Amino acid sequence: GMSNMKSLEHELHCSVCKDIVKQPVVLPCQHSVCLMCASEVLVASGYPPPDLPPEPNSPASTPNTRSPRPHPPSPSMPRSPGYGTYPGRRRKEGPPLVMMYPCIPCGRDVELGEKGLADCLRNLTLERIVERYRHTVSLGSVAVMCQFCKPPQALEATKGCADCRTNFCNECFKLYHPWGTPRAQHEHIQPTLNFRPKVLTCPEHDQEKLHFYCRTCQRLLCPLCKLRRVHTGHKILPVSHAYQALKEKITKEMNYILANQDTVLGQITQLESSITQTEVNSVSAREQLAQSIRDLTAALAERHATHTQALEMARKKRGEALAAQVAERRGLMEHTGLMAFTQELLKETDQPCFVQAARQTHNRFNKAIENLQHFTLAAEPSFRHFQLDVSKELKLLTDLNFIQAPLAPVIDTQHTLAYDQLFLCWRLPQDSASAWHFSVEYRRRGVVPGGASRGGVRGGLSAARWGWQRLDEVSGTSAVIDRLEMDSVYVLRVRGCNKAGYGEYSEEVYLHTPPAPVLNFYLDSRWGLHADRLVVSKEQRCARSVPGLSLLQAADHALTSCHLTSDLLVGDVAITQGRHYWACSVEPGSYLVKVGVGLESKLQEWFHLPQDMASPRYDPDSGHDSGAEDALDSAPPFCFLTMGMGKIYLPQHNYHHHSSHGNGIRDPITNGTGPSSSAGLTYPLPPRLGVCLDFEKGRVTFYDAHSLRPLWEGHVDCSGPVCPAFCFIGGGALQLQELVANRNADQTPVRRVTIQTRVSN
Repeated sequence: GMSNMKSLEHELHCSVCKDIVKQPVVLPCQHSVCLMCASEVLVASGYPPPDLPPEPNSPASTPNTRSPRPHPPSPSMPRSPGYGTYPGRRRKEGPPLVMMYPCIPCGRDVELGEKGLADCLRNLTLERIVERYRHTVSLGSVAVMCQFCKPPQALEATKGCADCRTNFCNECFKLYHPWGTPRAQHEHIQPTLNFRPKVLTCPEHDQEKLHFYCRTCQRLLCPLCKLRRVHTGHKILPVSHAYQALKEKITKEMNYILANQDTVLGQITQLESSITQTEVNSVSAREQLAQSIRDLTAALAERHATHTQALEMARKKRGEALAAQVAERRGLMEHTGLMAFTQELLKETDQPCFVQAARQTHNRFNKAIENLQHFTLAAEPSFRHFQLDVSKELKLLTDLNFIQAPLAPVIDTQHTLAYDQLFLCWRLPQDSASAWHFSVEYRRRGVVPGGASRGGVRGGLSAARWGWQRLDEVSGTSAVIDRLEMDSVYVLRVRGCNKAGYGEYSEEVYLHTPPAPVLNFYLDSRWGLHADRLVVSKEQRCARSVPGLSLLQAADHALTSCHLTSDLLVGDVAITQGRHYWACSVEPGSYLVKVGVGLESKLQEWFHLPQDMASPRYDPDSGHDSGAEDALDSAPPFCFLTMGMGKIYLPQHNYHHHSSHGNGIRDPITNGTGPSSSAGLTYPLPPRLGVCLDFEKGRVTFYDAHSLRPLWEGHVDCSGPVCPAFCFIGGGALQLQELVANRNADQTPVRRVTIQTRVSN
C-alpha cells in the first residue's frame, strides 16, 4: 500500500549522496551505491576516472542525438581496456593496481576486482523497487518525455520499450513498432529513465548469463566463471537453488521479526524508560554538582561550567545512544522501511536479480535478529560517578574532576606466592584514583593445568564447581588466604573500591599450592657447629658457609689437591610420619650446596666424624655406606640434590642403586630438554627449591617451588626419624622459605636477613 511504500524511502538512499539511488551497483561487501557516486569517490581517492555509460537523462541520450535503433543492452557498464589501472602503465610492471573503495556503511575499505567498478553488477532489483516507489509515491514528480516527438510540442511518454530501451508517447510507439514487423513483438513497460537489461549478464564474459551462485565467494557466476581455478572446491549452486534458499531464509527471518513485535515493543519501552531515568538521574547529579560547587568559593565558577558541560555531554551521548537504539528497533516494526522494502524485494521473480539484491537484506535481518536476541542498553542510565568529593583541601581545586573508580590493580608477582597460605600482593597504577578498600577474590581450579590433576582423583571435576570466594574490605595492598587444599591451583584477582564504586579487576594470577602440608622448622646447631666455617642468622632461617683460614692452611700443605670439607646443617625437627613440604632458596653464587633429608642417626654419626669428600663411606650421594653391601635393597640413609654455580644437578638414577625395585631408574622430569645421558643433566637453578617427603613411602620429591614442577624424585631410608638436611661445600648461602603466617599482611614480604656472625672460641 501507499503507507508501506512511503516508509520505504529511507531504504532506497545512497550512502554517498543521501539521495534515492540512481543506477545502483552492488559492491563486493553487498552494499549498493549510485554508479556516479562510486566513481566520484574513487576519483577523489586518487584513482583514474572510469569510463561510465551516459546517464539516461544526460544530454548524451536526448532523442535528437539518439537513433531509435535498439542498441545492445550494456550488461553493467562498458569495459575499457585500461580501466582499473593507472594510465600509461605498461604490461609486465607487476600486478595490476588493487582498487579500494571506502564503503560508508561498512566503515572500511572494500577491495574491488581488478576492473574496479566494471566488476560490480548493477542492482537491477533495487532499480525496479525505486521505479515502483517513484510511481506510487512521487507520481508525476519527474515527467518522462517521449524521445521521438519533434520539439517544441514533445509529449509526455506513456510507454517504455524494454527492447528499444526508449520512452514513447502512444503515437510514436505505434509509429516505431509497425504492425506485422518483428518490432511489434517488443515488450512495452512503464516509462522509465532506467532501462534495465532483459537479463543480468557476466561483466567478465560478454553475453554469458549468470546461471550459478558461489556460496563461498558470495558471487553470481556464468558457466565460464564457474570453470575457473579460483572456485575449485567451492560450494556452487544453480542460481535457482540460491534463489529458493535465500527467498525462504529471508521470508523466515521477516516472519520471525513480525512474530516478535512484542519483544521489539518491550525493548523500546525499556529504552524509553532508561532515557527518562537517565534524565532524572542526570538532573539529580547536576543538583549535587551545583551544591558541591556552592560549598566552595567563587574561584570554582570556571570548574562548575566545565563539569556541567561534561555531565551534559554524557547525558547527551547516552541519550543519543539510547535514542539510536530506539530508532533501530523502530526500523524493525511492521510498517517501517526495512519490512516494507523486504516485502517489495520478495516480489522480485527474476532469480539472479533477486539473489543479487537480497544478500544485503539477509545480512541486515541477521544483525537485527542478533540484536533482538542479545538485547543490552547502549548506555548506562545511572549517573553514580558524576558526584564530586569536596572534602579535599582548596589547593586541589585546580585539579578538580569527576571521581573515577580505581584502575585495575597490578599484582606484584615477585612477592605473591603460595606456601603454607596464599600471599597476594598488589599495587594501584600511578594514575589511578585512590581506593577505600579492596576486594580479593579467589577460586580453586578443578583441574591442574596440563590435564589430569596429580593424584588423579579430582581430574574430572569441572572448573565450574569452584565458584569465586571473596575477602571483602581489605585495607592495605596485600592479603593472606588460608585453609587451602593441597596440590591445587588457585586463581586470584583483586579490585579496588571507592565512592564511584568498584574498579576493574586485576589480571588473574594462578598459584599452585604445595603437594603436602608445610613443615615449619629452624636451622639447628644441636650437635655443635663448624663455627669457623658456618654462620647461622639470628632467626635461624639463613645459613652462610664462609670457607675460613683452616681451608687456606690445608690447601697450602697439599701439593696436588685440596680436599674440600663438607659442612652439615640440619633442621630442628625430626619427621616420624606423614607427608611434609618445605622450600628454600640457594644463593646462585654458591659453590656447592646439597639440599635434602637424611636419617637422624646417620646424620649425627656423619656430623661427629666429618670426613673429607674423598671418603666414600659417608658420601651422602653414594646411596649407602660401605658396610651395607649385604643390604643391597635397603634405601640409602641420605637423599640430596646438589646445586652450585647457578645450576642444579639432576642425576639419571635415583638413590635406589639397585634396580630390582621396578622404579629403580627414573628419568627426571625435564620435558624432554637437555642432554639426558647416563650421567644425568643440569638444569638452571630455580629461585626456590621445594622438598616433599612422604615418610610412609620413603620417597623424596624435589620441585621448582615457584611453578611446583617436579624436578627429580629419590628414596630415603625411613626406618627411623628423618631430618631436613643441608650440606655446604665451599662458600655458599641458603635461606629457608619464610611462612606466610609469620608476616604481617600489611608489610611487604620479609627481606633477606643480614647474617650475624657467631663468635666461636
